[in-house]
Amino acid sequence: MGDSPKSPESSGGSGRGGGRCSSSLMESLLGLLRVRIIRGVNLAVRDVRSSDPYIVVKMSNQKLKTRVIKKDINPEWNEDLTLSVTDPNALVKLTVYDHDTFSMDDKMGDAEFEIGSYIEALKMDLSGLPSGTIVTKVQPSRQNCLAEESGIVWNEGKVVQNICLRLRNVECGELEIQLQWIDLPGSKGL
Repeated sequence: MGDSPKSPESSGGSGRGGGRCSSSLMESLLGLLRVRIIRGVNLAVRDVRSSDPYIVVKMSNQKLKTRVIKKDINPEWNEDLTLSVTDPNALVKLTVYDHDTFSMDDKMGDAEFEIGSYIEALKMDLSGLPSGTIVTKVQPSRQNCLAEESGIVWNEGKVVQNICLRLRNVECGELEIQLQWIDLPGSKGL
């Protein structure tokens, strides 16, 4: 249940051509997006009285998942998943599942969000601002899964976005997540 996507170096073998692969990845890589999965709130019941939820996070061709939390419809993961960003307009999709031992895992809803506003805030020169300054706000709309307004904040030298997502295709449930950016030396950057 990886916490980070496979890097070219860790995909096995140190044969010829590996350097070319990693340099082309670094040339298109803008940086890393750390998605902290904080908690689920009022998730759907899929077992007798509860659920065993976990979350799959997808962006472009990357797919990561959290650990399973047993018998809890208000789980607290506080788990960081790191995605490589090559496209600033990419969508991040989260799908919640109920882990089942003897049958297919049940879907417990999904949500998606764009990172464009967050990327734009990262490009601003914010170095003189006091910590806690709200840089911009993203409003809930029919086009996004925001349950409430999401502030992008300059906090202790980092741009952070706290997001509350309302799950779709399910009777109830919300996810609280946080975005943080990681600059990578040698990457294309923003």
